Amino acid sequence: MEEEPSIVTGLPPVVFSGARLLILGSMPGEASLQMRQYYGNPRNHFWRLMYALLDGGGVPDADYEARLWFLRSRGVALWDVLQTCERQGSLDSAIRRPRANDFAALFGAYPGIRHVFFNGNAAADLFRRHAAAAAAMHAASYAQLPSSSPARAMAFEAKLAAWQPLREAWKEGGA
Repeated sequence: MEEEPSIVTGLPPVVFSGARLLILGSMPGEASLQMRQYYGNPRNHFWRLMYALLDGGGVPDADYEARLWFLRSRGVALWDVLQTCERQGSLDSAIRRPRANDFAALFGAYPGIRHVFFNGNAAADLFRRHAAAAAAMHAASYAQLPSSSPARAMAFEAKLAAWQPLREAWKEGGA
């Protein structure tokens, strides 16, 4: 007998007044939600990418709060496109009944965000379908990057090369 999808609620945004870049995922996976940490699955390349791209030496801190401080000190905020959805497991393809976060309120409260990067196809697609109209008044650039998820079969080095636009946007801001 197949398990029914459950209602999943995302994590609060990691955002602050000095944020210039925003990275949006779709909805955290089960491991991340259980840990209450963005990109908590140790096989996810996200933190390695951030430390490699933003001059962190390539080796992420073990402590989650130190990781968040690292992003904050570089003007990078995190959130997800979805506030809630129904999903069985962690795959984006299993998302049903998505409900977007309030991007009009976020961009209104943090007008310094100038670059938005989507962590994967699903995040970009969900944003276009469920949140783009609410964010339309915010003057930011938007770019889609390959997913950092272990489900995205791509070598770390290839992901790192594809994520260079984030480094360029960060450098452009005076980092």
